[in-house]
Amino acid sequence: MNNLSIPDITLPASDHRRLERLARVGAAQGDVDAHFLLSEINRAEIVPDSAARLDSIVTMGSWVTFWINWGFPRETRQLVYPEDYASERTQIPVMSPLGAALVGLKVGSEIPFFTAGRTNVVRIESVSRGGPNDVVRALFSNQVFQGNPDDDEPGPSAA
Repeated sequence: MNNLSIPDITLPASDHRRLERLARVGAAQGDVDAHFLLSEINRAEIVPDSAARLDSIVTMGSWVTFWINWGFPRETRQLVYPEDYASERTQIPVMSPLGAALVGLKVGSEIPFFTAGRTNVVRIESVSRGGPNDVVRALFSNQVFQGNPDDDEPGPSAA
């Protein structure tokens, strides 16, 4: 993660309109994460919702696999609006520091974000907007959901 530069941001037109309204309301109330989201939105390139390149861009509702410099294993979660947020384990609200950092990034991009009193860097590994089977496959390819390879237990057996 050397020579880190701020990556380009791309948003579909429908996400842009809704995110801008959401961020402006939060920023007017003094929400620091809303200010960060608004700054990201303001520098974004806006493209039609049908643009083919959105397949490799983190958009609202997409599932994103990413790494954070903290040393945690990679994670796969869905980027959601605050009102759709229901699970810390599988979702990231866009109004969080990480959510605001992820929105609009393309696969391979990395960006710094500030949370818990420190600057961190997130790197995008993959993005999926596929059907439920694609999402389940992505989740179970994530190390968090796999068994411990050092575990010598053979598992259940038939009697």
